[in-house]
Amino acid sequence: MVWKTPLNRSARVFAGLRPALVAALTASVLAAPLGASLAQAATSPLQSVEAAVTGETSASSTPSASGTAATATTQAADPYGRETPRSMISALIERLADGDYKEAGNYFEDSANGTERAEQLEAVLNKGGSLNTFATLSDSPEGVLDDDLPASQEYVGNLGDKGKTPIMLTRSKAAGGTMIWRISRQTSDIVGRMNPKTTTLEDGGVEVAGASLKDWGILLGLAAAVFLGFQLLSGLVLLVARRLTRGSETSAAFSFAKAAMPPLSLFLATAVFQIWADSLPVSIVARQWMLKYIGIFAAIALTWFLMRLIDAISHVVIWRMETRGQRQVVSVVSLLRRAAKILLAFGVLVAILDTFGIDVTTGVAALGIGGIALALGAQKTVENLVGSISLIADKPVQIGDFCKIGDVLGTVEDIGIRSTRIRTLQRTVVTIPNGDLSTQKIENYARRDRFLFNPTIGVEYGIGSAKLLEAVETIESVLENHDRIARPGYRARFVAFGASSLDIAIFAYIEAADYDESLVIQQDLLLLIFARLERAGVGIAFPTRTLHLVREGSGEEDGAGSDAPLAAPRSRRAISRPAQPILDDPEDGGEDEDAEAETSGTVGPGPAA
Repeated sequence: MVWKTPLNRSARVFAGLRPALVAALTASVLAAPLGASLAQAATSPLQSVEAAVTGETSASSTPSASGTAATATTQAADPYGRETPRSMISALIERLADGDYKEAGNYFEDSANGTERAEQLEAVLNKGGSLNTFATLSDSPEGVLDDDLPASQEYVGNLGDKGKTPIMLTRSKAAGGTMIWRISRQTSDIVGRMNPKTTTLEDGGVEVAGASLKDWGILLGLAAAVFLGFQLLSGLVLLVARRLTRGSETSAAFSFAKAAMPPLSLFLATAVFQIWADSLPVSIVARQWMLKYIGIFAAIALTWFLMRLIDAISHVVIWRMETRGQRQVVSVVSLLRRAAKILLAFGVLVAILDTFGIDVTTGVAALGIGGIALALGAQKTVENLVGSISLIADKPVQIGDFCKIGDVLGTVEDIGIRSTRIRTLQRTVVTIPNGDLSTQKIENYARRDRFLFNPTIGVEYGIGSAKLLEAVETIESVLENHDRIARPGYRARFVAFGASSLDIAIFAYIEAADYDESLVIQQDLLLLIFARLERAGVGIAFPTRTLHLVREGSGEEDGAGSDAPLAAPRSRRAISRPAQPILDDPEDGGEDEDAEAETSGTVGPGPAA
C-alpha cells in the first residue's frame, strides 16, 4: 500500500509563485504614484510561474515594453529549475519522491540513460550515499567559485562507497540558451558501473512523502533520542556545577551557564543529528527533508544562545560602569544590546524564510524601492531613532539622572531606541518619544556639583540696630564654621525692612554628592542658625498685626461726655508687635456691648469703614 501526497507538487508551485508573492507584497506598501508600475512588475513573475509549471515557452503578447521584457525572461527560464545547484538538487529530490524517474532523467547530463540513472542514483544514496544539505548548497547560478574546481563543476555529495566518490554537477547551455546544472556524465557512468539493486516498496508497506514509514520512524526516533540525551546531559552538568560551586545561586558564572545550557544543548543536538543522520542507510528523500528543516532548529538555537550571551555580557558591563560612575556608558550598552538582538532576530528570520524556499534576495531588493514609501509613512519612527542616537551622543541625560523635561519631573529609567521612560515622584512612568525629547528643554539636576542655600531669615522689629548687626554676624559665622559650605562665595546680609520682619538674606553653596545629602546639610544649617539666634536673644519674626481702637465721643454742653454715644471705630497698624486682644476704651469700662460687637470684625490694614 502506497500513500501519495500532493505535498511535493504543491511545494513546486509555491516555489514558482515566490517572486509574484514578493512583488505583490512590495506593491501593497508603496504609495499611490508607484502603484501602477509595481502592479505591472508583479504581473511578469506570475507569467513566469505559469510557464514554469506548464512548460510553456511561447511569448505572451503585452502592449507595454515591460511586458515584452517579461516574455523574454519567460522564454529563457528553465522549466525544470536547474539554474542553481540548490534548485537543481531540490527539484531532483522532489522528482524522486514522486517516483517520476522519467522527469528525473532530465537532471542528468547523460539524458539518454537518464531514467535508469535516476533509479540507480536513488538506490546508491539510500544505501549510505549523501548529498549536501539544503543550507550548504550554493544558491548562485555560478555555484561556489572558491572550491578549487573548474567554474563549470560543483561538488554536491558522495556515493557512500569506500572511496567516497564525489557526486559532481556540470554547468552547460540548454537548448533554449539557458545555463543549467546537471549530474555529470562521469558520475552517471560510475553509478551505472556500481549497478545497485533498485528496489520497490514491498506489498503492504506504507509510503509517506516519497519514503517508507520505517525510514521516517528511524530518523524521528534518532532525533528524539539525540535531543533527549543532550537535555539530560545538560541537566547533569548543571547539577555537578551547582555542587562544586560555592554560592551557586549568586555566582555570575553559574547563572550564565544555567541560562546558556538550554540553547547550547539544542544546537549541539542538532549538529550531532545532522552528522549521524547523513550516513544512515535510509531513504535519501526522508534524509534530505529532515536535514533541511532540522537546520531551522540549529538557527534558532544559535540565535537563542547568542542573545543570552549578549545579555550576560551587557549585564556585566553595565554593572561595572555603574560601579565606576560612568552612567553614560549604560545608555550606549543598552542601545547596542537591543540593536544586536534585532539584527540576530532578522538574521534567523531570513534563514528560516530561505529554508522554506522564499526568495529573500528578491524581497530585500524590493525593500529598496518600498523603502521610499515606508520612509514617508514612518517619519516619526525614523525621527525617534535619530533622536535616540543624538541623546546618546550628546548625553543631556543618562539612566539614573533626576531631571525635568518640559513639565515632567522624575528619574530616567531607560533610554530606548524609540522612547525614554521617566519615573515621576508620584511613581508613575512617563514615556516620551526620543524625537520629541531631543527638542525639549531639559534640566538635569543630577549634574549639579553644588546645591544653592538661599533662605531669607526674618527677625523681629524692635530689637535695635546693634542686635540686628549681631544677628547678621552670627549667621555668617555659622556659614564660615561649617565644613560643607563652598568657599569662597558665602555671605549673609541685611537686605530689607519686610512687612513683619527685618530680612537677612543668605547666599551660599552646599557641597554634596546628591540632593538627599544636600537636604540633610541644609537642615543642619537652619537648626544651627536658629539655635545661635535664640542664644543671642534674637527672635524669629512671623506675620503679626496689632489693632488700636480709639473711641471719640460728642460731648454735651455741660461737658458730660461720659454718656455720649460711641463713634465708629478706626484702626491703625502697629509694626512688629504680636497680635493683642481687642480692648475697649478704659474710660468706657466695657459697658457698651454694642460698640464691642461693631468693632469685632475690624482687624486688618487701613482705616475702618
